[in-house]
Amino acid sequence: MKIAVVTGASSGIGLAMSKRLLDLGYEVIGVSRSITDTTLVHPNFTPLPADLSCERETLSIAQRLAKKEIYILINCAGFGRFAPHEELSAQTIIQMTFLNLTAPMLLTSALLRSLKNNSGYLININSIEALRASKFAGVYSATKAGLKAFGDALFEETRKSELSVTNINPDMTESDFFNELRFETSQAENEKLLASDIADALEHILKMRKGAVVSEYTIRSLHFGIKKKS
Repeated sequence: MKIAVVTGASSGIGLAMSKRLLDLGYEVIGVSRSITDTTLVHPNFTPLPADLSCERETLSIAQRLAKKEIYILINCAGFGRFAPHEELSAQTIIQMTFLNLTAPMLLTSALLRSLKNNSGYLININSIEALRASKFAGVYSATKAGLKAFGDALFEETRKSELSVTNINPDMTESDFFNELRFETSQAENEKLLASDIADALEHILKMRKGAVVSEYTIRSLHFGIKKKS
């Protein structure tokens, strides 16, 4: 059974992707700070607790996963804080940069040989913010644009192998991402994305002919909507 690693697998897009991969017949290793044995109960799902905003834990998990034959790596873990740049604490900037950008680079480095040897898939979950400039999103946008650039470069670097590299750029998706923010997705169905929409994109990517690669996958809601919290 082919093995997929999904970071941020405890909720939202990462959880939806993990469930879809299990439905498609993959063994899934879900990495998350808050993941437990009850997060997703399935015989082919293995929870792997780790704080990927911590360098020590990230390097430890990378070494552990490097011993396995990995077919899919999905870099999904991330968080955002949106405020005037001078109001962001140094710790927030450091943690956001590490989790959103450095950790995916470290995990990819550890697993890249395995992914290439297995003709597998590297999928980065970026954001619509990787493609545009928005006020109060300087650090978040920079990390997601950096992850996209990383994926683009690896696509060119590994093109002689059978590895498929894809950047997925979702618009605002209903998830726990907004729990600690001052805004959230709209309640209107056509003004938001669902985590299942991103899982649909993943399934499409995996079911395509291997000789064709969707290197860039941007998903947006039909209408724009945002809700400020009271």
